[in-house]
Amino acid sequence: MQNFQFKKIESPENPRIKNLKKLGQKKFRKIENKFLVENFTTIKDAFDAGIQWEELFITGEILNKNKDFFDSIQDENIFLINERTNSHFSNLDTPSGICAIYAKEKRSHDKGPVVFLDNIKDPGNIGTILRSALAFGYKNIVIGNTCAELYNPKTIQASKDAIFKLNIYENGDISWLKKTNLPIYATSSHKGISLKRLTPEKSYCLVFGSETFGVRPEILSLAEKNIKIEMKNEMESLNVAISASIIFYELSER
Repeated sequence: MQNFQFKKIESPENPRIKNLKKLGQKKFRKIENKFLVENFTTIKDAFDAGIQWEELFITGEILNKNKDFFDSIQDENIFLINERTNSHFSNLDTPSGICAIYAKEKRSHDKGPVVFLDNIKDPGNIGTILRSALAFGYKNIVIGNTCAELYNPKTIQASKDAIFKLNIYENGDISWLKKTNLPIYATSSHKGISLKRLTPEKSYCLVFGSETFGVRPEILSLAEKNIKIEMKNEMESLNVAISASIIFYELSER
């Protein structure tokens, strides 16, 4: 049984709960340089990888369902909350009963391929791309400055623990691409060589564009190669996150 008693917070007017409510907004995440995660599995996976929350808020239901995990933790920065308080700050349609605050961290890029995301507006697509990138060994990510926010709750939900395990650089722009010494492979729905014909360098920069317009022309002009996935004529294009998963898989096998 848990002998250590976590502190209780029962009012939405508590300063810590007010802070959670603020961190649900992009401008405060930027000011505080922090973000929220509302998923037990993601939080546990991060904890197991040595990534510690600053503060953790849990309901009694989550505590009881995960006694084996919480019984071994004695942390004064864990707070018990009720469902009403959880609903007050949660960004989810159905509050999860758990929320952790993390500090944003900058990680330097390793050697190897880089994925550049250009003008992707759907945070769910960005999160899914991050998850697929981690699955297939693409550790270096540049989020373009016209993309949806990396720390948007929908991005976090879709990316799972990939948000903690990738080397992510935010606010990349065309000047970053001009300065890179890597060959640039830009993805396209219609133009370019077939993915099957691409023999990639050991290190390269792989660019994915917006869901509606693809990679912008000014970036396409910098590309050493434009690549496309060969598809049947019945389908005009694929969702960018699905395309990314296919390309990651194909290129990781070469």
